[in-house]
Amino acid sequence: MAFAQQNDPVIMTINGQPIHRSEFEYSYNKNNTDGVIDKKSINEYVDLFINYKLKVQAALDAKLDTLTSFKQEFMTYRDQQVRPTMITDADVEAEAQKIYKETRDRIENSGGLVRCAHILLALNQKATDSEQEKIANRADSIYNVLKKGGNFAELAKKFSEDPGSAARGGELPLITKGQTVPAFENALFSMKAGEISHPILSPFGYHIIKYIKKEDFQPYDSLKADIHQFIEARNLREQIIDQKLKNMATEAGNGITPEQLVEKKLAEMEAKDENLKNLITEYHDGLLLIEMSTRTVWDKASTDEAGLQAFFKKNKKNYAWKEPRFKGIAYHVQKQEDVKAVKDCVAKVPFKAWGDKLRTTFNNDSTIRIRVEKGLFKMGDNALVDRDIFKQKVEVKPVKDYPIDAVYGKKLKAPEDLDDVRSLVISDYQEELEKEWVKELRKKYPVIVNREILTTVNKH
Repeated sequence: MAFAQQNDPVIMTINGQPIHRSEFEYSYNKNNTDGVIDKKSINEYVDLFINYKLKVQAALDAKLDTLTSFKQEFMTYRDQQVRPTMITDADVEAEAQKIYKETRDRIENSGGLVRCAHILLALNQKATDSEQEKIANRADSIYNVLKKGGNFAELAKKFSEDPGSAARGGELPLITKGQTVPAFENALFSMKAGEISHPILSPFGYHIIKYIKKEDFQPYDSLKADIHQFIEARNLREQIIDQKLKNMATEAGNGITPEQLVEKKLAEMEAKDENLKNLITEYHDGLLLIEMSTRTVWDKASTDEAGLQAFFKKNKKNYAWKEPRFKGIAYHVQKQEDVKAVKDCVAKVPFKAWGDKLRTTFNNDSTIRIRVEKGLFKMGDNALVDRDIFKQKVEVKPVKDYPIDAVYGKKLKAPEDLDDVRSLVISDYQEELEKEWVKELRKKYPVIVNREILTTVNKH
């Protein structure tokens, strides 16, 4: 243990919790590869790493690691790393052998595999009595030819209305009980090799069946690849792992659970592989960080309307535009009187409600009286706005069926309210909340960095 501590010394403590060099080294090298644009020096990265760990500590203090949603997501990830190592090729092969034996026993105990052929004279389920009689007579005629020595395969090719088997002289794939309709099955499994049945009526029509022979179940080696493919396709590996863990827990006794066995296996894997340990720690902490940041910064920034308004008012000069914008609508109508009607409709309504107001007033039900584009337009966004507001010489393409063009709104040199630059303000407000949060965390949790150990970090 003393050797391990010397080999991986504590590089810093955050709120009394030790963080070893290997974890910092892993994080630094992962986030500062050669392809990273904003590559940091180790000294520059220390502060980022500390801030990250402080947020994780805040999440732990808030007991976010006890949330069911967190536990489920983390355990799913952990299981993805651990569970596949708990199954061997021998386990999969044993399951394949078991599936083979169970399938073979079930089929052999219910009549085995039968090779047979049939001649089908199809019958519509809505057929009249006379139509059914006609087909029944035809089936009897074919049966009588067969009784007198007619060639089954040739007659099947000529008369059977099951195209798939007719081309093969009526021969069907190997049949086991439960694969086909009861009328066909009952007749087939009461026959003997070489026997030909009377015409049998099923929902498909009249069948004349030839029992060719009973086949031996295929040997395991001929089915092995198919069974292994079946195991993968049905994701039976997970069931094999579950059963193996249950058996191991039973053998261990003392109330040991499969869950505890997974934890134990993870600890063994982490002891052998430092990177795996750091990877799982990173995922664990990352989940907590996202949840804590969402609650403290991201959600707050988008929902705190009063805070956003205050932030916008305080920093309004930062959002000034280099070029003026047009806040309004570019619209197209069918009748001249609607040009004024549109303006009157929205004149006393807040800008963000214009869309709904115009929709319910002019384009209600199935009638579309106007075509409208609403927004905060800069030069180049809309040809009609460019021509009528920014006085540019541009071509405005006519809108089919709406020949009259108009604009309504106001030209602004700078945003007049929060909604004009909401996404930018939210982003900046998030940044401010983040800074304030980190400042508080730095005051709340003591941080000690071992600068001597920091110099020994190995850069990859």
